[in-house]
Amino acid sequence: MIHIEGLQKHFGAVAAVDGVDFDVPDGQVTGLLGPNGAGKTTTLRMLYGLMRCDRGHMEVDGVDVVRDPQGAQARMGILPDSRGLYPRLTAREHLRYFGQLHGVDGASLETRIDRLIHDLDMGGIADRRTEGFSQGERVKVALGRALVHDPNNVLLDEPTNGLDVMGTRAMRTIIRQMRAAGKCVLFSSHIMQEVSALCDRIVIISAGRIVAQGTPEDLLEQSGHDTLEDAFVTLTGIDEVTR
Repeated sequence: MIHIEGLQKHFGAVAAVDGVDFDVPDGQVTGLLGPNGAGKTTTLRMLYGLMRCDRGHMEVDGVDVVRDPQGAQARMGILPDSRGLYPRLTAREHLRYFGQLHGVDGASLETRIDRLIHDLDMGGIADRRTEGFSQGERVKVALGRALVHDPNNVLLDEPTNGLDVMGTRAMRTIIRQMRAAGKCVLFSSHIMQEVSALCDRIVIISAGRIVAQGTPEDLLEQSGHDTLEDAFVTLTGIDEVTR
Protein backbone atom coordinates (compact mmCIF):
# COMPACT_ATOMS: atom_id res chain seq x y z
CA MET A 1 0.00 0.00 0.00
CA ILE A 2 1.13 3.54 -0.79
CA HIS A 3 0.19 6.51 1.39
CA ILE A 4 0.82 10.14 0.41
CA GLU A 5 -0.06 13.06 2.67
CA GLY A 6 0.53 16.81 2.32
CA LEU A 7 3.05 16.40 -0.49
CA GLN A 8 4.61 19.64 -1.73
CA LYS A 9 7.28 20.55 -4.27
CA HIS A 10 8.18 24.06 -5.45
CA PHE A 11 10.44 25.14 -8.29
CA GLY A 12 11.14 28.73 -7.42
CA ALA A 13 7.78 30.47 -7.12
CA VAL A 14 5.97 27.68 -8.95
CA ALA A 15 4.10 25.11 -6.82
CA ALA A 16 4.45 21.99 -8.99
CA VAL A 17 2.82 19.85 -6.27
CA ASP A 18 0.79 21.66 -3.64
CA GLY A 19 -0.60 19.59 -0.77
CA VAL A 20 -1.36 16.28 -2.50
CA ASP A 21 -3.06 13.54 -0.45
CA PHE A 22 -4.12 10.08 -1.64
CA ASP A 23 -3.78 6.36 -0.92
CA VAL A 24 -3.13 3.49 -3.32
CA PRO A 25 -4.58 0.27 -1.84
CA ASP A 26 -3.30 -3.26 -2.44
CA GLY A 27 -5.25 -5.34 -4.93
CA GLN A 28 -6.38 -2.33 -6.92
CA VAL A 29 -5.28 -0.30 -9.93
CA THR A 30 -5.19 3.43 -9.25
CA GLY A 31 -4.89 5.89 -12.12
CA LEU A 32 -3.14 9.23 -11.64
CA LEU A 33 -4.54 11.62 -14.24
CA GLY A 34 -4.03 15.25 -15.08
CA PRO A 35 -3.24 17.68 -17.88
CA ASN A 36 0.36 18.19 -18.99
CA GLY A 37 2.24 20.04 -16.28
CA ALA A 38 -0.30 19.12 -13.60
CA GLY A 39 2.30 17.51 -11.30
CA LYS A 40 1.83 13.80 -12.05
CA THR A 41 5.41 12.94 -12.97
CA THR A 42 6.80 15.16 -10.21
CA THR A 43 4.63 13.30 -7.69
CA LEU A 44 5.84 9.93 -8.99
CA ARG A 45 9.48 11.04 -8.97
CA MET A 46 9.22 12.09 -5.33
CA LEU A 47 7.54 8.81 -4.45
CA TYR A 48 10.27 6.66 -5.94
CA GLY A 49 13.07 8.82 -4.56
CA LEU A 50 14.41 10.54 -7.68
CA MET A 51 13.40 13.93 -6.28
CA ARG A 52 13.09 15.16 -2.70
CA CYS A 53 9.84 16.71 -1.54
CA ASP A 54 9.74 20.10 0.20
CA ARG A 55 7.08 18.91 2.63
CA GLY A 56 4.83 15.96 3.16
CA HIS A 57 4.83 12.31 4.10
CA MET A 58 5.07 9.25 1.86
CA GLU A 59 4.97 5.58 2.87
CA VAL A 60 5.33 2.37 0.89
CA ASP A 61 4.12 -0.65 2.88
CA GLY A 62 4.69 1.41 6.02
CA VAL A 63 8.25 2.42 5.08
CA ASP A 64 8.93 6.16 5.13
CA VAL A 65 10.21 7.19 1.69
CA VAL A 66 12.25 10.15 3.02
CA ARG A 67 13.76 8.42 6.06
CA ASP A 68 14.45 5.08 4.37
CA PRO A 69 14.49 5.63 0.59
CA GLN A 70 16.28 2.34 -0.16
CA GLY A 71 13.85 0.38 1.98
CA ALA A 72 10.93 1.95 0.13
CA GLN A 73 12.53 1.45 -3.28
CA ALA A 74 13.07 -2.24 -2.55
CA ARG A 75 9.28 -2.57 -2.24
CA MET A 76 8.57 -0.88 -5.57
CA GLY A 77 8.85 -1.72 -9.24
CA ILE A 78 9.23 1.47 -11.23
CA LEU A 79 8.64 2.22 -14.89
CA PRO A 80 9.71 5.89 -15.14
CA ASP A 81 8.89 8.34 -17.90
CA SER A 82 12.51 8.11 -19.07
CA ARG A 83 13.31 4.44 -19.79
CA GLY A 84 17.09 4.88 -19.36
CA LEU A 85 18.46 1.63 -20.81
CA TYR A 86 22.14 0.72 -21.05
CA PRO A 87 22.77 0.49 -24.82
CA ARG A 88 25.49 -2.20 -24.65
CA LEU A 89 23.47 -4.59 -22.47
CA THR A 90 21.00 -7.05 -23.95
CA ALA A 91 17.40 -7.15 -22.79
CA ARG A 92 18.15 -10.30 -20.77
CA GLU A 93 21.23 -8.71 -19.21
CA HIS A 94 19.16 -5.71 -18.11
CA LEU A 95 16.73 -7.98 -16.27
CA ARG A 96 19.54 -10.00 -14.70
CA TYR A 97 21.44 -6.90 -13.59
CA PHE A 98 18.43 -5.27 -11.94
CA GLY A 99 17.36 -8.55 -10.36
CA GLN A 100 20.79 -8.85 -8.77
CA LEU A 101 20.63 -5.25 -7.56
CA HIS A 102 17.44 -6.23 -5.72
CA GLY A 103 19.10 -9.28 -4.16
CA VAL A 104 17.62 -11.93 -6.46
CA ASP A 105 20.08 -14.45 -7.89
CA GLY A 106 20.61 -17.96 -9.15
CA ALA A 107 17.90 -20.22 -10.52
CA SER A 108 15.11 -18.11 -9.04
CA LEU A 109 16.28 -15.06 -10.99
CA GLU A 110 16.68 -16.97 -14.25
CA THR A 111 13.17 -18.41 -13.89
CA ARG A 112 11.74 -14.92 -13.39
CA ILE A 113 13.67 -13.60 -16.38
CA ASP A 114 12.41 -16.38 -18.64
CA ARG A 115 8.84 -15.79 -17.50
CA LEU A 116 9.01 -12.04 -18.12
CA ILE A 117 10.56 -12.55 -21.56
CA HIS A 118 7.64 -14.82 -22.39
CA ASP A 119 4.92 -12.62 -20.86
CA LEU A 120 6.26 -9.44 -22.50
CA ASP A 121 6.82 -11.14 -25.86
CA MET A 122 10.54 -10.34 -25.86
CA GLY A 123 11.75 -13.65 -27.29
CA GLY A 124 12.99 -12.03 -30.48
CA ILE A 125 14.94 -9.28 -28.71
CA ALA A 126 16.01 -10.97 -25.45
CA ASP A 127 19.64 -11.46 -26.47
CA ARG A 128 20.09 -8.32 -28.55
CA ARG A 129 21.79 -5.20 -27.26
CA THR A 130 19.22 -2.51 -26.58
CA GLU A 131 21.00 0.11 -28.68
CA GLY A 132 18.71 0.81 -31.62
CA PHE A 133 15.59 -0.65 -29.99
CA SER A 134 12.25 0.88 -30.93
CA GLN A 135 10.30 2.83 -28.33
CA GLY A 136 7.98 -0.13 -27.79
CA GLU A 137 10.90 -2.53 -27.32
CA ARG A 138 12.47 -0.15 -24.82
CA VAL A 139 9.23 -0.02 -22.83
CA LYS A 140 9.10 -3.82 -22.65
CA VAL A 141 12.66 -4.06 -21.32
CA ALA A 142 12.07 -1.26 -18.80
CA LEU A 143 8.89 -2.95 -17.57
CA GLY A 144 10.60 -6.32 -17.24
CA ARG A 145 13.36 -4.61 -15.29
CA ALA A 146 10.75 -3.07 -12.96
CA LEU A 147 9.04 -6.40 -12.28
CA VAL A 148 12.00 -8.79 -12.06
CA HIS A 149 12.16 -8.71 -8.24
CA ASP A 150 8.39 -9.34 -7.93
CA PRO A 151 7.58 -6.09 -6.07
CA ASN A 152 4.32 -5.59 -4.19
CA ASN A 153 3.98 -1.98 -5.38
CA VAL A 154 4.26 -1.03 -9.04
CA LEU A 155 4.53 2.53 -10.40
CA LEU A 156 3.97 2.96 -14.13
CA ASP A 157 4.42 6.33 -15.84
CA GLU A 158 2.68 6.22 -19.25
CA PRO A 159 3.25 2.44 -19.56
CA THR A 160 1.76 2.02 -23.06
CA ASN A 161 3.60 4.95 -24.62
CA GLY A 162 5.16 3.65 -27.84
CA LEU A 163 3.53 0.23 -27.75
CA ASP A 164 1.63 -1.20 -30.70
CA VAL A 165 -1.85 -2.71 -30.37
CA MET A 166 -0.60 -6.14 -29.29
CA GLY A 167 1.92 -4.63 -26.89
CA THR A 168 -0.82 -2.49 -25.34
CA ARG A 169 -3.06 -5.53 -24.93
CA ALA A 170 -0.20 -7.44 -23.28
CA MET A 171 0.45 -4.52 -20.92
CA ARG A 172 -3.20 -4.43 -19.87
CA THR A 173 -3.15 -8.18 -19.24
CA ILE A 174 -0.07 -7.84 -17.03
CA ILE A 175 -1.65 -5.00 -15.05
CA ARG A 176 -4.79 -7.07 -14.48
CA GLN A 177 -2.66 -10.03 -13.37
CA MET A 178 -0.86 -7.82 -10.86
CA ARG A 179 -4.18 -6.64 -9.47
CA ALA A 180 -5.43 -10.23 -9.21
CA ALA A 181 -2.24 -11.11 -7.32
CA GLY A 182 -3.07 -8.44 -4.73
CA LYS A 183 -0.42 -5.95 -5.80
CA CYS A 184 -0.67 -2.19 -5.47
CA VAL A 185 -0.58 -0.58 -8.93
CA LEU A 186 -0.33 3.16 -9.58
CA PHE A 187 -0.09 4.39 -13.14
CA SER A 188 -0.40 7.63 -15.05
CA SER A 189 -1.97 7.78 -18.48
CA HIS A 190 -3.56 10.19 -20.93
CA ILE A 191 -5.59 7.45 -22.60
CA MET A 192 -9.12 7.40 -21.22
CA GLN A 193 -9.93 4.04 -22.80
CA GLU A 194 -7.04 2.58 -20.82
CA VAL A 195 -8.17 4.24 -17.61
CA SER A 196 -11.75 3.07 -18.07
CA ALA A 197 -10.64 -0.50 -18.77
CA LEU A 198 -8.20 -0.84 -15.88
CA CYS A 199 -8.78 1.53 -12.97
CA ASP A 200 -10.57 0.72 -9.73
CA ARG A 201 -9.82 4.23 -8.46
CA ILE A 202 -8.81 7.46 -10.15
CA VAL A 203 -6.95 10.45 -8.71
CA ILE A 204 -7.14 13.62 -10.81
CA ILE A 205 -4.51 16.31 -10.29
CA SER A 206 -4.55 19.78 -11.81
CA ALA A 207 -2.17 22.68 -11.17
CA GLY A 208 -0.44 20.63 -8.48
CA ARG A 209 -3.58 19.87 -6.45
CA ILE A 210 -6.00 16.97 -6.22
CA VAL A 211 -9.29 18.13 -7.73
CA ALA A 212 -11.15 14.80 -7.55
CA GLN A 213 -10.65 11.17 -6.58
CA GLY A 214 -12.76 8.06 -6.27
CA THR A 215 -14.08 5.21 -8.38
CA PRO A 216 -14.88 5.88 -12.06
CA GLU A 217 -18.55 5.88 -11.07
CA ASP A 218 -17.86 8.47 -8.36
CA LEU A 219 -16.20 10.80 -10.86
CA LEU A 220 -19.02 10.47 -13.35
CA GLU A 221 -21.51 11.36 -10.62
CA GLN A 222 -19.43 14.32 -9.39
CA SER A 223 -19.06 15.74 -12.89
CA GLY A 224 -22.56 14.98 -14.15
CA HIS A 225 -21.21 13.31 -17.29
CA ASP A 226 -21.55 9.87 -18.88
CA THR A 227 -17.93 9.41 -20.01
CA LEU A 228 -14.63 9.64 -18.18
CA GLU A 229 -13.21 11.92 -20.85
CA ASP A 230 -15.97 14.48 -20.31
CA ALA A 231 -15.67 14.08 -16.54
CA PHE A 232 -11.90 14.66 -16.73
CA VAL A 233 -12.31 17.83 -18.79
CA THR A 234 -14.89 19.24 -16.39
CA LEU A 235 -13.15 18.31 -13.15
CA THR A 236 -9.79 19.73 -14.26
CA GLY A 237 -11.42 22.93 -15.51
CA ILE A 238 -10.02 22.50 -19.01
CA ASP A 239 -13.39 23.25 -20.60
CA GLU A 240 -13.49 26.66 -18.88
CA VAL A 241 -9.97 27.52 -20.06
CA THR A 242 -10.70 26.61 -23.68
CA ARG A 243 -14.03 28.44 -23.99
